[in-house]
Amino acid sequence: MDGAPAGPPRGSADVFTRDGATTSRFLPVLAATGSGSYAFDSSAQMRRRPMAPLTRALRELGATLEFGGEADHHPVTVRAAGLAGGVVRLDAGTSSQFLTALLLAGPLMRDGLTVEVTDLVSEPYVAITTAMMHAFGVDVTQDGRTYRVEPGTYVAGRYEIEPDASSASYFFAAAALLGESITVPGLGSAALQGDLAFVDVLARMGADVDKRAESTTVTGTGELRGITVNMRDVSDTMPTLAAIAPFADGPTRIVDVANTRVKECDRLDACATNLRAMGVRVDTGPDWIEIQPGIPRPAEVRCFADHRIAMAFAVAGLRTPGVTLDDPQCVKKTFPTFHAVLADVQRSIGGGGGVSAV
Repeated sequence: MDGAPAGPPRGSADVFTRDGATTSRFLPVLAATGSGSYAFDSSAQMRRRPMAPLTRALRELGATLEFGGEADHHPVTVRAAGLAGGVVRLDAGTSSQFLTALLLAGPLMRDGLTVEVTDLVSEPYVAITTAMMHAFGVDVTQDGRTYRVEPGTYVAGRYEIEPDASSASYFFAAAALLGESITVPGLGSAALQGDLAFVDVLARMGADVDKRAESTTVTGTGELRGITVNMRDVSDTMPTLAAIAPFADGPTRIVDVANTRVKECDRLDACATNLRAMGVRVDTGPDWIEIQPGIPRPAEVRCFADHRIAMAFAVAGLRTPGVTLDDPQCVKKTFPTFHAVLADVQRSIGGGGGVSAV
């Protein structure tokens, strides 16, 4: 792949980003550093997801944006003439992707970029961004929640990508749920991804966790304890915990996850809806969910076109034979082979349940 230090080399493009939040948010910012007209559109699901803090920041930096429907949502056309950069304030309390998008484009702005962040969720993802930028020759300085990127040029190089910690969470949860042991190689104690902290949540629930330099192993002990846990920084794994929470010996309360209401679906409501369909007592609030222990019954899981809801409740199905998914193929967004891999793992560890993807 060849880079373009001055921004996109083409003067025009029509880009359809489907359901991808990263592409829907990162690419318009990159396009604004170029010169020309770039039209972006997305799926109906992605059109509903918020972008206002990012689009406001872009306009403050000098970008011209034209919205084809609701303001600050896709579809959007970027009339680009480069960005001078400067200082901008940003609310990233809904998504850290807003900050990442700006930081990645910062070196391409004529005066560099300073971002004063007023609120921030999923902060470990920003640490991944700055570490990767450093690996490609660009440094980000940070003073509290103020980030500074000097103008510069990325330097090509070889970069080794870690296994996806968010996807690994389902298999770690399966180990804890079934009293088995699962090791994920390449995802160890030095991993950059914040979602690896999900195994620490499982440890609090009673699982044995062994983090080594080059791998992480979770072993179920036959015990799951109910806990109260703040998942603000690892909110993508919230549905995974919610789906296995009924099997704990006491209530599990997950707090500070308001941003999960504006993901592919309202994940707090989606989890509550499916758990109630399985006969589990659940309460929710603006930024929390509390799940009571119980014996889930078979039910059809409504996936709400959300890959994480489908994968999380597939794991719950390992202990509840007869669970079905109404939209199993929505996992293709991040893990197209998930169901086959989960079935292979189930066979290898001898789990007794199973999920029917119908």
